[in-house]
Amino acid sequence: MNHLIQKFAYALLTLFGVVSVVFFLFTILPGDPAQMILGQNETQEQREIINKKYGFNLPLHQQYLLYLNDLSPISLHSNHPQNYTYVHHPKYQLAQVLDFGNQTLALKLPYLRESFQRDGKTVNKIISETLPNTIVLAFSSICLAMFLGVILGVFSALYKGKILDQLLQVLATLGMSLPSFFSAVLFAWFFAYVLGNYTGLNMTGSLYELDDFGENYSIQLKNLILPAVVLGIRPLAVVIQLMRNSLLETLQQDYIRTAKAKGLSNFKIIYSHALKNSLNPVITAISGWFASLLAGAVFVEYIFGWNGLGKEIVDALNLLDMPVIMGAVIVIAAMFILINIFVDIVYSKLDPKVD
Repeated sequence: MNHLIQKFAYALLTLFGVVSVVFFLFTILPGDPAQMILGQNETQEQREIINKKYGFNLPLHQQYLLYLNDLSPISLHSNHPQNYTYVHHPKYQLAQVLDFGNQTLALKLPYLRESFQRDGKTVNKIISETLPNTIVLAFSSICLAMFLGVILGVFSALYKGKILDQLLQVLATLGMSLPSFFSAVLFAWFFAYVLGNYTGLNMTGSLYELDDFGENYSIQLKNLILPAVVLGIRPLAVVIQLMRNSLLETLQQDYIRTAKAKGLSNFKIIYSHALKNSLNPVITAISGWFASLLAGAVFVEYIFGWNGLGKEIVDALNLLDMPVIMGAVIVIAAMFILINIFVDIVYSKLDPKVD
């Protein structure tokens, strides 16, 4: 229990640091946010309205505190309509707790503000529409890497030094050395263009697509195949290497020799004794890779036209839509932290020696 409390406290501090860096980085460097919203033909009156609406006219430290207030699930809000944190602001969706006269203490979901380029559409809404697609893609990739990687890693260990082992090592090294964007272009060209008549795969496409009449959405699982394979190549290579090395080390343990002396078959020894202990470093690595895939899907999603958070980040960068970029980075960081905590719990269950 103490270990979990320490992990959650460390996670909160880490997330606070990420939020602080993101805020100051994307608030100070880009330039005038009012001009980004209005474009080149803005008037002074329009700029003043925008600055007051979003709090850009306030000192930097006050803007920072307002941003923290927006992200905090427990926050203070003004009871005066002219203030940025007005309690009846339609975007906040507050549950009022205590009224202090001029301010109200409230509960709410973290508010990531509004997009500069989407006519007042909230970043929360944008992320809620795109993040599920990225999670589906990352989860599919990591499942593919885990399933094939463990199997191939076991075979590589069992046939150590033989042709199969050497071939798998070459493929693993090649997989780790290939950049995702290069693999994406190569796979899209070869499997969807050159062999498109045989595979039936599309060069671009997302999980949901409109029909020919533009009325209804349908799920296109075939569009998931190429992005998932490309995104899973590097973690697959890592899992093969880790599983091979971990299993070889486990097979040298005394209890494995005892099991062999009892006449147990190789399959029984690996499945019942060696595999569980060999999976610890693999699970630890997979946790980091899953969180990394959420961020690393940017190029893959953009090349394959997959409507996920990665593609949204690229579009936001092109449009200088800073709230979307900031919100996406914070959400990915929060998921990375939560995944690591979850893996620590799983790791402690697999290895009771971990406190």
